[in-house]
Amino acid sequence: MHIRPMTAEDWETVSQIYAEGIATGFATFETQTPTFEHWDSAHISKCRYVGEEDGIILGWVALSPVSSRCVYGGVAEVSVYIAAKSRGMGVGKQLMQRLIEESEKAGYWTLQSGVFPENEASIKLHEKVGFRFIGKRERVGKIHGEWKDNLLFEKRSEKVGID
Repeated sequence: MHIRPMTAEDWETVSQIYAEGIATGFATFETQTPTFEHWDSAHISKCRYVGEEDGIILGWVALSPVSSRCVYGGVAEVSVYIAAKSRGMGVGKQLMQRLIEESEKAGYWTLQSGVFPENEASIKLHEKVGFRFIGKRERVGKIHGEWKDNLLFEKRSEKVGID
């Protein structure tokens, strides 16, 4: 698998993979795939990657800001989505490892993720790449009329923000 920066031209496939995640009911609170313009404005322009093999995108990762306050400028939230046919093949691990490496180069000292408790594959993925469980937000949001908990995971850099 080759990992490369995501481009606007990738959006058709990236959004299809996102839609597969939405369809599971436990990957995001989103219920519809946004337009590229909306998605683009909500995500940091650096640290967007796709994993592809033979020209086929297998998954993607990206970062979103957690706050507009400057004190949180080195903290970002992770999005990671893997195509249904590519799950369980190590795609997510490779993408996350690249994201962690590149996020540190870009000056991020903390990556965080909110994961639904039912999303066991995402929980395992985050643990494999060094995220730690930091807590649970109970009934933090509704999806399809049902309250959902969200598990919080965090990865602190050992290179950035340590002084």
